[in-house]
Amino acid sequence: MAMSDVENAKAEPLAIWTIGFRPFFLMAGIWSAVALAGWIAVLTIGLTLPSRFDPLTWHIHEMLFGFVLAAIAGFLLTAIPNWTGRPPISGRLLAALVMLWFAGRVTCLVSAWFPLGLAAAIDLAFPFVLCGVVAREIIAGRNWRNMIMPIPVAMLGVADLLMYLELSGSSLSVGLGWRLGLAAIIVLISVVGGRIIPSFTRNWLIRQNASRLPPAHGHVDSLALVSLLAGMIGWALFPERWPFGWLLLVAAALNLWRLGRWRGPAVGAEPLLTILHAGYLWVIIGAALLGASMLADHVPQAAAIHALTAGAIGTMTLGVMTRVSLGHTGRALTADRITGLIYLLVILAAIARVAAWDGGSSAMLIEISAVLWIGSFGLFVLRYGPILLSPRVKSVDIQPRR
Repeated sequence: MAMSDVENAKAEPLAIWTIGFRPFFLMAGIWSAVALAGWIAVLTIGLTLPSRFDPLTWHIHEMLFGFVLAAIAGFLLTAIPNWTGRPPISGRLLAALVMLWFAGRVTCLVSAWFPLGLAAAIDLAFPFVLCGVVAREIIAGRNWRNMIMPIPVAMLGVADLLMYLELSGSSLSVGLGWRLGLAAIIVLISVVGGRIIPSFTRNWLIRQNASRLPPAHGHVDSLALVSLLAGMIGWALFPERWPFGWLLLVAAALNLWRLGRWRGPAVGAEPLLTILHAGYLWVIIGAALLGASMLADHVPQAAAIHALTAGAIGTMTLGVMTRVSLGHTGRALTADRITGLIYLLVILAAIARVAAWDGGSSAMLIEISAVLWIGSFGLFVLRYGPILLSPRVKSVDIQPRR
């Protein structure tokens, strides 16, 4: 190899540090499987975690502020260059963000070994630094249309802070932190989903020469968004106030109408699109169940929570991570059989977990759901890890592996 080739190789960063989706999607996949495996080990073999959080709270915390926040970071750091025309966050800054996220995961897991204030500071650093980076890039690019995007990240930081304040003994509503965090994530899914799902569907249908296309954003979309935002925030702040239950039912109906306009049945031949429509359907199911649980004692809130988490968050996260991983590395935007299996496993995991209502089969269904979830995200890491670690391919004319 010539000396110039060696110098060029040294100058080029590793592929994983070139753009945000690469390390953060990989970490999200790994941590989703590992954290859930740890939670199931607590339930089945009595594993003791050296965390200040009790095991259930640690499980909730790490799925929302570990796994999901990593996926959000990967998405935003990849989308912002497209929105602003600025170069992507890469190299040392990207690596520093990943290490900040990782430090939070380790610190939360072993927080019993640290003073509470120090553990909280280390864990909270990532969401607030990420919020600052996102805001800086959008402002520098004068992309005012997307100035709303740092708000959900800031809300997640505040929600995480509330969990630590509750842990310290502050007189907060029990569970306020995680409820607010979940509400922020679901609203973000509704906002982003309302952009990408009809857009991707429209593009695919045009290539198929379809005559009926998803309509442009209209009053239905605005009403659906506002009602869901009000219902989720109302539930987070006042979980016992029954009017918010009715509001969530109205939001579910409006969002079902919204989803119906996006022509989901017409894209059944492409799993990369179908999974996004299915993920948004889980938002609707979760909102409806959550509203019903506030109005009727026989509808358990746990079913609603897991429709939103295992269902909406699980399917939408995998749908976005697989699509972005393929498209932004120059690969064909079509799902192979392994990708289809990833989607099937996460949907079955959500169904099993929501079905685990009070009854003799609940424990078994929870374990089945966990195995399916770990299998889905484990397959994602095995199938897409090499893609995320490898340089972009030169051509999209690649036949997917079947």
